Amino acid sequence: MTERMFEEKQHASLYQKYRFDPPDELKNLILQYLDKKKGKPHQLAVDLGCGTGQNSRPLTKYFEQVVGIDVSESQVAEARAVPGFPNLSYRVGTAEELPFPDGSVDLLTAASAAHWFDAERFIKEAMRVLKPHGCLALFGYGDTMKIYHGSCGDQLNNIYEEVKQILLPYTSSKVNGANSKLKDLFEAIPFPGKERIEAIPIKQQLSIKTVIGFIQTFSMYQAYLRADPSAATALLERTTSRILEEMKVSSTETKVDFIMEYYCVLACKPE
Repeated sequence: MTERMFEEKQHASLYQKYRFDPPDELKNLILQYLDKKKGKPHQLAVDLGCGTGQNSRPLTKYFEQVVGIDVSESQVAEARAVPGFPNLSYRVGTAEELPFPDGSVDLLTAASAAHWFDAERFIKEAMRVLKPHGCLALFGYGDTMKIYHGSCGDQLNNIYEEVKQILLPYTSSKVNGANSKLKDLFEAIPFPGKERIEAIPIKQQLSIKTVIGFIQTFSMYQAYLRADPSAATALLERTTSRILEEMKVSSTETKVDFIMEYYCVLACKPE
C-alpha cells in the first residue's frame, strides 16, 4: 500500500511553503511526450501523491480538468486553500485505487511521489484508467543536490552531506526508489517505448532560509523530529549557523546556487 509519511498538518504547511514547482524543462518534456504519443485533446490529468499541489496547478493550463490525489487530508487541505484554479479539484485517496472509469485519463503524473507507491498495484491501476495512448509521467530528484556560493567551494556541500548522514538512520527504504531514479518501477512498467531520463540538471537561486525550509520537508527530517525534537531543531539551527559562517554573511535571505538533478519516467499505454 501507499506509504503514509506526510500527514501532519505542520508538515503539510512546510510542504506548501518550501517545496518547488516542477521546472519548465521537465513540464515541457512531459507535454511534448504526451503530444507525440497521444495528441490533443488533453482532457483529464491526474496528479498522484499531489501533496500541496505544486505539480497539479501548472497542469491546469494544458488540460480541461486536473485532479490531484493524496493520502494525506492535511496535504489536500493545504492544496485546496490555494484559489484561482477553477478546473482543478483534489481528493483524498491512493495511487492504487483511483476513482475514475476505465480508459478515462490522458495523463497520470506523480512528482517526487511514485517511490512511495505499491508498484504492482499502481501499474495495474494505471493500465485500467489510462486511455489508449494515455501517458505516465513519473519524476522527482535524488539526493545529489549541490549548494554553491562565491569562493566557498565544496564547503557548503560538505555541511549538507553531514546533515544527510545524521538523517540516514531515519530514512525510509522507500526513498531508495527515488535515489535509484525509479529504476525498479521503470523496469516493471509493461508498456513498449517507455523512456527513463536519468539526469535533468536544474540550477536555481534560493535563499539560505528556503534551503533550510526545504530540508525540513524531508520525510527523514520529520522522522528525526518525531524521535528527538530538540536534537532535530538543534540540527537545523547549527546547520544555518555554519552556512552563514562559511559564506561570511549574516542574513538567511542571502542567495545560494542550488543545483538539483531531476529524473523522469515516461510511458505510453498501447492501443
